[in-house]
Amino acid sequence: MSPTQFSLLAVLLLAGCMAQGGASRVLELSDRFLDIRKDGQWLVKFYAPWCAHCKRLEPIWNHVAQSLHNTNIRVGKVDCTRFTAMATEFKVSGFPTIMFMKGSELFTFRGDRTKQDIVDFALRVSGPPVQRITRPESISNLRKAISLFFVYIGPYEGILWEAYLSIAEAFQPNAYFYGVAAETARDHIDFNRVPAVLVYKDNMHIFFEEPPAKDESPEERLQAVNESLTHWINAERFHTFLKVTRGNIHQTLASNKNLVLAVVEENKLEDIPAHMIDFRDMIESVIRENKDKYHRHFQFGWTGSPELANSVAMSVLPLPSLIVINSTTNHHHLPAEHLLGPAGLAPETIIHFLDTILDESAPVYGGNSFFVRLYRAYFEGKTALADMWMGNPVLTSVLFGLPLGFLSLICYSICCADIMDAEEEEEEQDHEKKE
Repeated sequence: MSPTQFSLLAVLLLAGCMAQGGASRVLELSDRFLDIRKDGQWLVKFYAPWCAHCKRLEPIWNHVAQSLHNTNIRVGKVDCTRFTAMATEFKVSGFPTIMFMKGSELFTFRGDRTKQDIVDFALRVSGPPVQRITRPESISNLRKAISLFFVYIGPYEGILWEAYLSIAEAFQPNAYFYGVAAETARDHIDFNRVPAVLVYKDNMHIFFEEPPAKDESPEERLQAVNESLTHWINAERFHTFLKVTRGNIHQTLASNKNLVLAVVEENKLEDIPAHMIDFRDMIESVIRENKDKYHRHFQFGWTGSPELANSVAMSVLPLPSLIVINSTTNHHHLPAEHLLGPAGLAPETIIHFLDTILDESAPVYGGNSFFVRLYRAYFEGKTALADMWMGNPVLTSVLFGLPLGFLSLICYSICCADIMDAEEEEEEQDHEKKE
């Protein structure tokens, strides 16, 4: 780092401490940050003071900075209303936007805005795409610290290693990737061949099965393994039964599986009514007991935000409920109306419902057509307006009443002017006739 850049960094550190009164480890950055952005590792939040989502993120961001204090990652934030050049340089199109900068590399965070998710993202992208395990006890430590990660076992060469490394570079923001020698892993992982790739999740190891070898060139073999491994990793990077939110639903749908979603209602304290917990647990038990049958075709989860499922279904679903979303076509499936609710949906009916989806005999709704997208926009707008009215009817009346009032006055003025002109013309014509 040059003396000039060191001075700039010192100024930034001092400004951050002064801006926060020493109570926060978040650096308040200015456009001078552009001169040192490639020095070190930076986790930066781009925000606007008027943004409600940014205000909700503020205390979480302070906790993120505290959690990363003992690492080499500096945490900062940029007010894009003051420093517009920063927003332009990093192509910020919405607030808040979270980015990680490492030299010339730039990663954008697209997950849930929780402290743990943001910290995990920063730790993943701060290191190499594949982190190497050199001690046997590290494997046990990883299982305690991380609930889902991928492991390559074998020498760091060959077709499988090359494919694994390239895929790890692409998926690094979304998952942990490790490499270990066979001798180091033998006492902690039961494997039959080397090289091998596995995922650790739900307290078990699931191995990748390479496509059968054919009469093909090394380049064709690498492409075949790469495509097969990419599809497998993309499908296995989620837990068997995960919580789906607005922050991770797009990543979940990227698995290219049908998303089976148990819909319940969760309050701000993350409490769920007892009968809805029973419903959710029943759905999970069906999944666990029939994992071999459905794992390849379905990704299972639950959501505590009914409006998320309502937006997909374009209707208000009863609670609790079940919806299956086709991730490739955006079509969705719903159980028959008489089966909805905790009294109707039983394990047998759920299995039958999933089987009809697999054999393509289940009714299909929604999709991606122009009229469906138009109706979905109408439904979401209507829902948002209803939520605004329920939350603050006075403010909603002002926001929509004033523009409508002005529009009414304008229309009234135009119409009245036409009537007045018409009456004056009639009076002039009558006067001319009399003369």
